[in-house]
Amino acid sequence: MGNYLFRRLIYMIPTLLVVTIIIFGLVRMVPGDVIDQMVAEMASQPGASGEIDRAAIEKELGLDVPVYVQYVRWLGGVVQGDLGDSFKGFETVTEKIGSRLPVTFELGLLAIVVSLFIAIPVGVYSAIRQNSMGDFVGRTTAIAFMSVPNFWVGTMIMIYPAVWFRWSPPMEVIRFTEDPTGNLGMFFIPSVVLGMAMAGSTMRMTRTMMLEVLRQDFIRTAWSKGLRERIVVMRHATRNALIPVVTWIGFQLPLLVGGAVVIETIFGLPGTGRLLVDALGERDYPVVIGIALVIAVFVVFVNLLIDLTYGWLDPRVRHE
Repeated sequence: MGNYLFRRLIYMIPTLLVVTIIIFGLVRMVPGDVIDQMVAEMASQPGASGEIDRAAIEKELGLDVPVYVQYVRWLGGVVQGDLGDSFKGFETVTEKIGSRLPVTFELGLLAIVVSLFIAIPVGVYSAIRQNSMGDFVGRTTAIAFMSVPNFWVGTMIMIYPAVWFRWSPPMEVIRFTEDPTGNLGMFFIPSVVLGMAMAGSTMRMTRTMMLEVLRQDFIRTAWSKGLRERIVVMRHATRNALIPVVTWIGFQLPLLVGGAVVIETIFGLPGTGRLLVDALGERDYPVVIGIALVIAVFVVFVNLLIDLTYGWLDPRVRHE
């Protein structure tokens, strides 16, 4: 296990390097020039007079050298734990992301919990009661969750309850340490909307894997021994069916991160997704690249964690 974990951690380094190179290049290809934007802002300020030194601004921001030199400098800072300084304001990238990350983390975690709480029980029930009315309702619900865009659902939740009932989701962030109940109530609706698509796809995957496992010989043997349905389903079938489902959840994480950007913007949550949208609009390159790096590290580590859970779900799997 130790050697396997060490190798996986080593393999993460080239993966993250490739991701950062791609992101660094794509960000520089975004239309618009941050220097032109800053010069225009400075010129529009009251009392501004004289010609603004564009070259001085480029040198101050480190944009006066080729892109590959900028990348090497940025990478050297990352190795030392420094993601650089934001082009806007007087905060470092680490401070900006650190202040927003707890909101996105809680939103994503609750979305995963809500989606799995819905998807796995419904998927298991649909499989063991195949072609029943409950199975039909479960499959229809899964398709609906996957088909309806979460941004449309979020927008409808923001508009119609406010028009009909004079109610809207709370827009002010309530910290969990200050008011746990209010915090969970604030995040509940956004997390449900964010987790809908993941719940639908996971529901269908769980049902498919359960049907496949229920037809295998060791399940027939368990039935022939006279074991109760609950033991056969939960102890034998579900545990084996969850192995590919866990892999599927890992594949859904990047989509969940992308959905968080939309949900945070709709519900006004000050998370990293909303920060990313603002940074792209302001051409704040260091913040955009920093957020991309944090997301890449998160996805890579979560997939490593998912691989490690195989040994718990299936004792036949050995990480060597």
